[in-house]
Amino acid sequence: MRRALTILLAFLILAGLLVWSLAPRPVTVQVASITRGPFEQTIDEEGKTRVRERYVVSAPLAGRVARSGYKPGDTVAAGQALAVLTPLAPALIDARTQQQLAERVGGAEAARARAQAGMARAQAALRKSESDLARVQKLSKEGFLSPAQLEQADLDLQLARRDLDATRQAVHVADHDLATARAALQLSRGGTPGETWTVRAPVAGTVLKVLQESEGSVILGTPLVELGNPSDIEIVANVLSADAVRIQPGSAVRIERWGGPRSLPGRVRRVEPSAFTKVSALGVEEQRVNLVIDLVSAADESNGLRDGFRVEVRVVVRSEADALRVPVGALFRQGEDWAVYVVDGGRARLRAVRPGLRNAREAMVLQGLKAGETVVLYPPDTLADGVRVRASAEPRPTN
Repeated sequence: MRRALTILLAFLILAGLLVWSLAPRPVTVQVASITRGPFEQTIDEEGKTRVRERYVVSAPLAGRVARSGYKPGDTVAAGQALAVLTPLAPALIDARTQQQLAERVGGAEAARARAQAGMARAQAALRKSESDLARVQKLSKEGFLSPAQLEQADLDLQLARRDLDATRQAVHVADHDLATARAALQLSRGGTPGETWTVRAPVAGTVLKVLQESEGSVILGTPLVELGNPSDIEIVANVLSADAVRIQPGSAVRIERWGGPRSLPGRVRRVEPSAFTKVSALGVEEQRVNLVIDLVSAADESNGLRDGFRVEVRVVVRSEADALRVPVGALFRQGEDWAVYVVDGGRARLRAVRPGLRNAREAMVLQGLKAGETVVLYPPDTLADGVRVRASAEPRPTN
C-alpha cells in the first residue's frame, strides 16, 4: 500500500512538472505610467551656435602684408593694429584698381547709411518694447494679464536692447570702413613709395580666425582677420519647410544636449524667408528653412558655449497646461484606430484610444485612458489581449 502511494505521488509530481513546463510564461515587458501635467508639442532638430556679429577685416588695397602676430582667442581693442601692409607704388596701380577703390568708397557710404537706418529701426523697436512692458506691468498688477505675458514682454525688451547694441556696432564698423576706403583711395593717388599702411580693428573683440597668417602679397579685399565676441552667440537650426510654417518669431525654444547640466531657454528671432534643398542621410532631398534662435538665459549659465558648437533645439509650437500624457512608444495601429495594452491584474488588456497632439516622446490622450494606469511600452508581436505580463522594471512616468 505504501509503495502504491509513493508511485502515485511521484506520478502526480511528474504530471505537475509537465503541466508547469508546458504552461505559457508571462511576457516580460517595459511599462510606463499614464500621468497628467503640462504638454508641449515640439519640433526637434539639431542646431549649431555661431557668433552673432562677426567682422571680417580685409586688405583695403593691394600690397604686401607682414606676418600676423595674432592667434585665435587673442583680445583686441577698437583701433588696435591688426596687420601692416606695404601698398603698391601709385605708379603701379592701374586705372581699373583706382576705379575699384572709388567704388569701394561709394559702397562704404551706402553701408553706413544702411547701418544708420537699422539703428533707427532698433531704437524705435526699443521704445515700443519699453512702452509695451510698462503697459503689461500695469495690467499684470491689476490681475488682467498672466505672469507669462509679463515675462514675454520683459524678454522682448531684452532682445530689443541686444538688437540696438548690435546696430550701434554696425554703425561704428561702417564709419571705420568708410574712413579706411577714403584713406586708401587717397593713398593710391599720391602715396610715398615704401610707405606702410596699418590695418586696424573696427571694434573691440576676440580674434576668431587669422585668415592671412604668413607674410605675402594680397589683392584688394583679401580677408585678413575675423573678429567677434564669442560669448555673444546665436543658434542656427534648419527645419523641414512643412514644420517651418508652424513656427513664428517669438516661439519658445529649449536648447538641450549642449554639454551643461540642464536645458537652456531660447526664443526664435527669425524664420528665414527662403528655403534650400538638403540631402538627408538616407539620400532623400528635403526642403529646409533656417531658424535663428537667441539665447535668453543668463550669461553665466551658457558661458561654455562657443562658436560652431553642436546643440539640440526643441521649438514649442503648441502647449497645454493640463493634459493626459502617454508615451508614443505605447501607441500602435489597430486597423484604422490607435490602441495600447493596459496592464490590469497582471494581464495585458487591449484598449482603443484616441490620441491628440504629440511630440517625439509623448502624446496627449483624448479618450481611452485614465491617469495612474500602466501601459506596455513597445509591445512585442507575441503580446495579445489577456496574455500574462511581467514588468521588467517599476512603472516610470512619461516625463
